[in-house]
Amino acid sequence: MEELEVNHVDEIHEKLVEMVGQRVKVRANMGRTRVVERMGVIKTVHPSVFIVEVDERRGRKSRQSYQYVDVLTGTVELFDAESGERIFTPLGNQLEEH
Repeated sequence: MEELEVNHVDEIHEKLVEMVGQRVKVRANMGRTRVVERMGVIKTVHPSVFIVEVDERRGRKSRQSYQYVDVLTGTVELFDAESGERIFTPLGNQLEEH
């Protein structure tokens, strides 16, 4: 899966619409040095948020919602479940690379 450089929320939204039903790894920075990593499936895509059904302990599932702007800024990172490759390059990282 090719990493996508994004600089607009609409680009993230469009890409995630195509990815509904795919497995991803989500890394979310929850603040105060707390980072949560989960595996899940992109379930639905809404105008300002997307929903990932994540695997919990003992076979349970829960749904987490994330904002596109958090993907844009790198607060939430999405990775391909198979290869581990980052799906989106956060806005701040694009500036460093060029």
